[in-house]
Amino acid sequence: MKKIYKLIFILFSLNFEPTLGIEYTHGIAMHGDLKYPKNFKKFEYANEKAFKGGKINRFSIGTFDNLNPYILKGVAAYQAAYLFETLMKSSFDEPFSQYGLIAEGVKVPPDRSWVAFKIRKEAKFSDGTEVKPTDVKFSFETIMSKGHPTYKIYWGQVDRVDVISKDEVKFSFKGDFNPELPLIIGYQLPIFSKNDWEGRDFSKTTLTPPLGSGPYVISDVKAGRSLTLTKNKNYWGKDLNVNVGRYNFETIHYDYYRDETVALEAFKSGAYDFKQENSSKNWATAYKFPAVKDGKVKVEEIKYYRPSGMQGFAFNTRRSIFQNRNVRKALTYTFDFEWSNRNLFYNAYTRTKSFFDNSELSSQSLPSDEELKILEKYRGKVPDEVFTSVYSPPSTEEENGLRKNLRIARRILKQEGWIIKDDVLTNEKTGEIFEFEILLRSPLFERIVLPMKRNLKKLGINVSIRTVQDDSQYIRRLEDFDYDMMVINYGSIISPGNEQKNYWGSATADQKASPNYMGVKNPVIDEIVDKLISAKSRKELVTYTKVLDRILLFNYYLIPQFHIGHYRVAYWDKISRPNVSPKYDLGFDFWWFDPDKAKNLGEISTTKSKKKEKDYSIFYLLLFFLLFILWRMKRKTS
Repeated sequence: MKKIYKLIFILFSLNFEPTLGIEYTHGIAMHGDLKYPKNFKKFEYANEKAFKGGKINRFSIGTFDNLNPYILKGVAAYQAAYLFETLMKSSFDEPFSQYGLIAEGVKVPPDRSWVAFKIRKEAKFSDGTEVKPTDVKFSFETIMSKGHPTYKIYWGQVDRVDVISKDEVKFSFKGDFNPELPLIIGYQLPIFSKNDWEGRDFSKTTLTPPLGSGPYVISDVKAGRSLTLTKNKNYWGKDLNVNVGRYNFETIHYDYYRDETVALEAFKSGAYDFKQENSSKNWATAYKFPAVKDGKVKVEEIKYYRPSGMQGFAFNTRRSIFQNRNVRKALTYTFDFEWSNRNLFYNAYTRTKSFFDNSELSSQSLPSDEELKILEKYRGKVPDEVFTSVYSPPSTEEENGLRKNLRIARRILKQEGWIIKDDVLTNEKTGEIFEFEILLRSPLFERIVLPMKRNLKKLGINVSIRTVQDDSQYIRRLEDFDYDMMVINYGSIISPGNEQKNYWGSATADQKASPNYMGVKNPVIDEIVDKLISAKSRKELVTYTKVLDRILLFNYYLIPQFHIGHYRVAYWDKISRPNVSPKYDLGFDFWWFDPDKAKNLGEISTTKSKKKEKDYSIFYLLLFFLLFILWRMKRKTS
């Protein structure tokens, strides 16, 4: 009788929405077809002969007090994400495609109103227990209820999660058509062990390594100082096609540094093995030390084909002085990129002119007929320039360029009611003084901000610079939107989607810890983002992305800075990388330790010499005791 009741319970808990005629496939693409066929052997950029083993030392700036990177509290060690696998794995040479990882198959209906995943029987957590559909359901519901607040917006269209069989789980969606949802659930949802979290509070910080199903486990933790990851010898997914040539290092050790300058000197001394350089000054001047000249350190520029993203001085439009679009426009004339590029950056950078620069998504051309058709619906609600102009930030290339730009800025500010009174820019109606603070995370950026501060002073604007190097304090200020202006870097992908709602959506503007740092609240942008997310083809996605780009740019929510079209990397010549680089990612997980190169560096011989030195130490110790005994015997005899 108990078995019958159990069967009835299972039947009623299942979701009977029809799935007949829909088959499981090995992968899913956002638009178009998959590049890799069923049962493909490996990704093209993977080296199946890569050496397995060895140790790599890496670095991180700041500190940490938490090993759960999916909650709001604490400062997380982002490396802990290595512990957790996802249902699918993205390829780095397609705009947006995924292939089975924990899930051996995925199926979706034509309208993508739901997605189902079939869990591999081999998938296991690092303690040997099986990954089950109930773990997937638990993971999603836990993150949504106790995880970082941004997930509630990001995955807000998920209506429910159902376990539909012993090895299947189904996500049903609500609201408007969103073809990206099956993919972002597939590759962004970390899978936790339901049993492991039983009786523990997911929302609290922890320094106890959580149980995951990934290729590494945390073997050593020194809070705020270092973190060591060791290969899980029983990792269930090591032979999957998506993992061939991947996760090659036996040990990954991270040391934390409080200061970028100290970290660079540590790299020069060999304290860690790989560095991706973000400073043009350092790239031009700091990598000429003896190890580079001797070929022991490799210095390379690796081209990429993804959008470069947008780095800029972001206005917090929650502040009254930045709520006027024309005032924000006026301040864009105070950043002299050309001077900075010559004098600070060694002419290494290109001025950023789009949130999707370096890609087909950029709006750096006049609007197409398709774009104009969309924009026409919003005439009067969007800046007039979006119809007839191509956005270009102010330049100082011509003679007396800065002086002319500052005159333009002064004229715009005066038109908006800001006048010079006692050498200070003042609102003629309210008497408010124009002053604000620029929040920075690193002292390295002060040299970029100081020239703009001087230019702002010429307009009568008082600016203070606040550099907060303490990670906890800086993160709290961002989460609470406690800044006037800050330097922000919006990363971009070749297939934008739900993340745009988090960046610019009105619903996130007042949500604590959201990435809508500029406080954008614009109903037109909300509608365009929804259309972008629900695009039914790559062409439609590109069109709506360009429209979004134009509206963001001509609203002057930030002052664009600069970008490069390649990665700048330096590494000690004991690691190697594949001959083929992925188009849209650095793909560092596919690099490996090279024992032959390590031998050439003298690492192996150094290890031997240390052993020999230890043997000599024992010899000298024995000799000392022998002499001591002889001395005692002689003394006793005398």
